[in-house]
Amino acid sequence: MPQVASSPHHLPTHRHRDVAGGGFRAAVFGVSDGLVSNVSLIIGVAGADTGRSAVVVAGFAGMIAGAVSMAAGEYVSVSAQRELLQRELAIERRSLERNPQGELDELTEMLAARGVEPRVAADVARELSVDPEFALEVHALTELGVSVAGGGSPIRAAVSSFLAFCVGAFVPLVAWLFGSGIAAVVVSLVLSTVLATVIGVAIGVFTRRSPVRTAIRQVALTLVSCGVTALVGRAVGAAVG
Repeated sequence: MPQVASSPHHLPTHRHRDVAGGGFRAAVFGVSDGLVSNVSLIIGVAGADTGRSAVVVAGFAGMIAGAVSMAAGEYVSVSAQRELLQRELAIERRSLERNPQGELDELTEMLAARGVEPRVAADVARELSVDPEFALEVHALTELGVSVAGGGSPIRAAVSSFLAFCVGAFVPLVAWLFGSGIAAVVVSLVLSTVLATVIGVAIGVFTRRSPVRTAIRQVALTLVSCGVTALVGRAVGAAVG
């Protein structure tokens, strides 16, 4: 039976992931930062041989302080980004209203600079400029590299970062709520290693890189941080003890 050549219109299309990865990036970064910073703090305080209560207090204080700091940072960062975006869009909108021919020529030049034949570039630019709002979107993308709808919610970013940090920071603290001494240190490190592995695998799956490699990298970063703070805690504990 003769085979029928596939039409280009019926070829399967490929899909792209969200390379910005806003929500995923913030969640992974928050959990990872909470885990690494708090397990390092906990191991550092434990290394100073200050007792279980001091470790628990330091762990909870580190969790809340870090989460609040991260939430505040995300809120300020996203707010500033949105304010800057709105300011630039206002400038672009004003220019489109006051100097439409100049903006049309500018868009034509940008299209031509990307390899479009000048006459075609002029026609395309004219078509894209018919609707003022769509024209604003086009100019925002070509000149600023952003979307009119971009920016995100500062409050959502702050809350997400706070919760994500708390999740990561609480895991190494669990062992100290039910135990103390070397046993708690070991359990805390084991739990942290497991969570670091999960984070690494998640990053690998999302980026389509080797989950094993990203997991090893994440675990190594966590354990090295713990080792450094343990040495510092022991040294400081011996000096002030």
